[in-house]
Amino acid sequence: MGSKAKKRVVLPTRPAPPTVAQIVEDVRGAPALDPVFTALAPEDPPEDPEAQQELYQQSRTYVATNEHLRQARDGLRQKCEELRRAGDRLEEEVNQVTAAAFS
Repeated sequence: MGSKAKKRVVLPTRPAPPTVAQIVEDVRGAPALDPVFTALAPEDPPEDPEAQQELYQQSRTYVATNEHLRQARDGLRQKCEELRRAGDRLEEEVNQVTAAAFS
């Protein structure tokens, strides 16, 4: 039987990446309606500055409230653990008093 080894295909070498000057020249030479410049362009007219400021303030309020809630959650976890430990101690003391009363 013959060998079924695949022959390796030799790929051509990659071209050198463009220089910054070549990229700048290419961008400057492109027409304004080139898809590169229009594909991500906003289709809606820009919002008024007051609406943007209000949205920004809402975002800040959300972040501050979220941080406050995280701190409150951590505080509640700590208090819950303290209450659990206090409940365990109380249960032990009740058991001791009950045992002492019946001895």
